[in-house]
Amino acid sequence: MPYTFAEDAQDAIDLHIIASQSLDDWLASQDAAVGEWVQQNDFSGNLGQTLLVPASGDRKVMALAGYGTASKRARTHFPLASAASKLPSGTYRIASGLPEDVAETECLGWLLSGYRFDRYKQKSDKTVSLVPPQGVDPVKVTIMAEAEAMIRDLVNTPASDMSPVDLATAAAELAEAHGAECSTIVGDDLLDQNFPLIHTVGRASATPPRLIDMRWGQNGPKLTLVGKGVCFDTGGLNLKPGSSMGLMKKDMGGAAHVLGIARMIMAMKLPVQLRVLIPAVENSVSSASFRPGDILDSRKGLTVENNNTDAEGRLVLADALALASEDEPDLILSMATLTGAARVAVGSDIAPYYTDNDDDAQALFASGARVDDPVWRLPFHEGYETKIEPANADLDNAPSGGFAGSITAALFLRRFVSDARYVHFDIFSWQSANAPARPRGGVGTGARAVFDALPALLKL
Repeated sequence: MPYTFAEDAQDAIDLHIIASQSLDDWLASQDAAVGEWVQQNDFSGNLGQTLLVPASGDRKVMALAGYGTASKRARTHFPLASAASKLPSGTYRIASGLPEDVAETECLGWLLSGYRFDRYKQKSDKTVSLVPPQGVDPVKVTIMAEAEAMIRDLVNTPASDMSPVDLATAAAELAEAHGAECSTIVGDDLLDQNFPLIHTVGRASATPPRLIDMRWGQNGPKLTLVGKGVCFDTGGLNLKPGSSMGLMKKDMGGAAHVLGIARMIMAMKLPVQLRVLIPAVENSVSSASFRPGDILDSRKGLTVENNNTDAEGRLVLADALALASEDEPDLILSMATLTGAARVAVGSDIAPYYTDNDDDAQALFASGARVDDPVWRLPFHEGYETKIEPANADLDNAPSGGFAGSITAALFLRRFVSDARYVHFDIFSWQSANAPARPRGGVGTGARAVFDALPALLKL
C-alpha cells in the first residue's frame, strides 16, 4: 500500500490536526507569519482542508489538516483520511490535535487512504508515510489495513478472474503464508461426501463448485468462520434483471470477509483453533440448473423446497454450517451478502447481525462503535419460523410475502446449526460512492468489529 507507517525521522513534517473551533487557539501559539499564511490561504480547519506552511527562520515546514466540527466528523468514517489523501508525498509526524481515543482508527484510515484497486490500470507513484503516534501499535494497524485491502481486492476483482478456482487459490495462498492447512472438495466429490446443496447450486457452471476448508491453530477455543462464496450470481433460472446483476461479482463478499478476519487472527497469532469454511460456487444458467419447485436434500437431512433459485446463498451456507456444527466449536460465525432486505432495514453502511446470546450481541455492538465499524443487532424472531416451513418439505428457501426477508433468511440458516453459539452477519460489502479511505467499490463491513470483539466472544 502506498500509504505506510515510517520510523521517526528528522526530515518528517510536523502535522497539526486542527478542528474548526480550535484554529484561533492554535494560531495564538504560532508566530505572526504563520497566521498571515493561514489567512492568505483561507484555511479554516474545515474537514478535509490541508495546508503546507513554508519554513521561516528556525521554523521547519509544517502541515495542517482540517478536522472540522464534531457534527461533521460524526457523519463520516476516518475523518482524518479526508485530509491525508490530499497531502503531497512525504513523511509526516502528528504534532498536535489528534484525540487519543480515536488515534488507532484514524491511523488505520490514513493507511487505507492509499488503497486503490489498480490491478487493471496504471499504478500511482504517490507515497505518503506517517510516524505512528505514541500508543498506537503500528504492527496491529498495518495488519488490519492489509486485511481490509485484501477484502476489497477480492470483492473488486471481476468474476472472470475470481471464479471458485481463483477464490480457492486465494484461500490456499493465505493459508500457506501463515502456516495453515487448506483443502477443497470439488465437483461430484461434494455428492460423495454429502454436500448436496453446494453441489446443486453450483452444478450449472462450467467451473465446478467446491468447499474450501482452512484450519489454523492448535490451542484455545474453537472458532469457525463460514463465508458465502458465490463468485457470480445470475439468479439462476429466476434470472436477475441486468440492473441487479451488475454488482454480482461481490456476491462472494462473505467469503472475502471471513478470509480477512482469518488473516488478522493468524497475523496477530490469537490463541484460537480457527476453521474457515467457504462454499465457492457460481449460480449459473444451463440445462443442469436447479429449478423453482425442486425439493432438495441437505447435509443435515432437512429437505428444502426451492421456491427461488436466486435465494441460493442460504443453500450453500446450510451445508457448510451443518459441517461446522459437527466439529462442536465454541462459536460459529457466518458472513454473507445475503438479502436486499437487510439493506432496506439498515442501509449499506451498517452490518446487521443475529445472535441469541445477549453478551455476544453487546460485545459486537461495543466493538463496532470502538473501531468505527458500525453493526446493529436484528432479531431471530421466533414468530416468523412458520414462514420458512412450506407444505411439501421441511424448509422453504424463499418465503412468499416479501416481509422480514433478512430475518427469515437468518432463521433458515440457524436451522442448520446444532448446539453451538451462532452469530450471522448479513452484509453489503460495497461502497456506492467515494468517501475518505473508502473509494467506490468493495469494502469491509463488520470484519473489524468481529476481530475486535473476539477477546470478549471467546474469553481470550
